[in-house]
Amino acid sequence: MGIEFFFLILAVFVVAFGIGVVLLNRRKSVGQPAPGRPTPPPARPPVAQSEGDTLVAEPEVDSEVDSGVEDEPAVEEEPPAGTLRERLAKARSTFAGAIAGVLGRSAITDESFDDLEEALLRADVGVAIADELLSGLRVKVANKEITEPSDLLDALQAEMTKRLVGSDRSLNFEPFEPGNPNVWMFVGVNGVGKTTTIGKLAKQQVDSGRSVLLAAGDTFRAAAAEQLAAWAERSDVDIVRGADGADPSSVIFDGVEKAAANKVELVMADTAGRLHTKSNLMDELGKVRRVAEMGAGTVTETLLVIDATTGQNGLTQAREFGEVTNVTGVVLTKLDGSAKGGIVFAIETELAIPVKLVGIGETIGDLIDFDPEEFVSALFER
Repeated sequence: MGIEFFFLILAVFVVAFGIGVVLLNRRKSVGQPAPGRPTPPPARPPVAQSEGDTLVAEPEVDSEVDSGVEDEPAVEEEPPAGTLRERLAKARSTFAGAIAGVLGRSAITDESFDDLEEALLRADVGVAIADELLSGLRVKVANKEITEPSDLLDALQAEMTKRLVGSDRSLNFEPFEPGNPNVWMFVGVNGVGKTTTIGKLAKQQVDSGRSVLLAAGDTFRAAAAEQLAAWAERSDVDIVRGADGADPSSVIFDGVEKAAANKVELVMADTAGRLHTKSNLMDELGKVRRVAEMGAGTVTETLLVIDATTGQNGLTQAREFGEVTNVTGVVLTKLDGSAKGGIVFAIETELAIPVKLVGIGETIGDLIDFDPEEFVSALFER
């Protein structure tokens, strides 16, 4: 009897122990996700926010609830526009070594002129213009009119400025008569930033109060029309475009006619990026201009867009485009990324075509009027 009682007690103990283990495991499993279900994120602790003298807990957001409103993509703010002086770091670096060399000597020597000549040539001023600039200074130094190194730099800066001042850099716009819009044509080889320049300038003209229509005459590069259409939407202006490969002249003609019918003041016409070495394509560009004036509008400005980083090749482009389209001004793009800003002197001195606008960045405000005094001053900043 004693042995049976012992085994009975032992059995009760084992059963009790087993029940305890089961209950303990069940308690640990409370709050755990069922197999196959994702783990819900932990609740965020309330964050105290100051509201006067009262602390208010941030309301808890239920991540499982769908508000039904899709998040809008973040809109990148356009960076602030820069100034010509701020953006000419690379061009200024071309002159920095020469300036340091000249000022590092106690007197004006042949080495001083060698430093300045090298800087002018590296900046793509051109051999002829560099010789003219320095020859006059050599005479003044020989005559003791200039004796100090700093005065030599001041004299060169003044002479370079003198060569650029006096040109009319305003954009030609005839007084508007309903039915007779001004037409601004833009020409240049592919890749110089022509379409972007049109878009930026269109936005600026709209902001100044003028009505504008864009004509997508570059029908051979599909991306050009889409890019111009995006600028038209951004500026809230109309655009006329044709099918891929359509006659550029007809697209621009239609644009001018539509502008005349709607009493739009200004038509800005894009053209295909022509290789200046292809005479037949250049002839076609001449045709575009002639057709543009057959209708109601008047071409009052033909702007040649040149990439400043191309240096002396830009001078060749200006010469050959000018022969077929009567270029009235130059837009020099990417000036902020080039050490070859001296091409301005070659264009204006040899071809007598004024540089009217310069691009010094990516924003709308970075297409600015060319200020020769500020430009030269920035190069000689010490």
